[in-house]
Amino acid sequence: MAAHIIAAVRSDPDLTNYAELTDAVCAVRIASRVTRRLQAALGGVFLTKDDRSPVTVADYAAQALVSLVLPPEDAIVGEETSPDLVTAEGREVMARVADAVRSELPGVAANQVGEAIDRCSNAGGATGRFWVLDPIDGTKGFLRGDQYAIALGLMEDGEVVGGVLGCPNLPSANGRGCLFAAARGRGAWELPLDEDGPPRRIGVSSVADSTEAVFCESAVSMHSDRGGHAGIAERLGVTAAPVRMDSQCKYGAIARGDASIYLRLPSSATYREKIWDHAAGFIVVTEAGGTVTDAFGRKLDFSLGRTLETNRGVVATNGLLHRKVLAAAAAVLPEAPAA
Repeated sequence: MAAHIIAAVRSDPDLTNYAELTDAVCAVRIASRVTRRLQAALGGVFLTKDDRSPVTVADYAAQALVSLVLPPEDAIVGEETSPDLVTAEGREVMARVADAVRSELPGVAANQVGEAIDRCSNAGGATGRFWVLDPIDGTKGFLRGDQYAIALGLMEDGEVVGGVLGCPNLPSANGRGCLFAAARGRGAWELPLDEDGPPRRIGVSSVADSTEAVFCESAVSMHSDRGGHAGIAERLGVTAAPVRMDSQCKYGAIARGDASIYLRLPSSATYREKIWDHAAGFIVVTEAGGTVTDAFGRKLDFSLGRTLETNRGVVATNGLLHRKVLAAAAAVLPEAPAA
């Protein structure tokens, strides 16, 4: 259905550094275009999931588009499901989702959209190859007209081996919006959100003095422990105000050197991070030369299903500051829970 678009992307010589991700780059670019238009014309129509977080037309449309563009034989772990869209409340949303999908992939029927959304129901785990998708990471930022990301990671036997981040509102050399792509052992790259212009290899900052560091945290206080973040910043001598933004755009900021530290301390003893909230960002930062662990210095374990069950919080840095940040976190956090 999207074969002509994928063929055009595959013919682009700029993608030779991460050939395994050509379908993913294509899918995220298409979804970025659609969600950017939807954000600009946001009419306030959204559903509310059981956890009370907003789900917009863009969430469903982005998931359907990525699902339709990726090879049909590939498994996908996705955040959204379509049952709510067949209720009376959801029918208006479903109609808008189908229209949004057809704006890029004409001829797709409504039932195909639902099937594409529900295709993303893989359970994840330690074996096999599958994609991990957050169709709109930072939904609250999306609704505010601010930062959000389309985050697509590639897993093989429990390890993240590739990823693409679409950041439609993040400032870039071309103005507004960019993509980040990374493949294991191939480095990390920034691409234009649109297809004009070559990719640029990126790397983390060279800041080794923590007093000169800039750190990122979530724009939404409920997602992490801001008090703990402030305590760490004080111990590190950080004086710059935190950069607050929604979504895995924070990983992109670390990867290209805009900031040196990303803190996401656990705000609850029971909350478990979702793999789709970190997989793509993890590989982009690590391939850019940075380091990502949980708040207690443990490797993120993506092999346990749909959550990072044995991890608590996330710390991403330029690598040079990682031990200092973890030491400061250890003084602020309670004793590490058992893995």
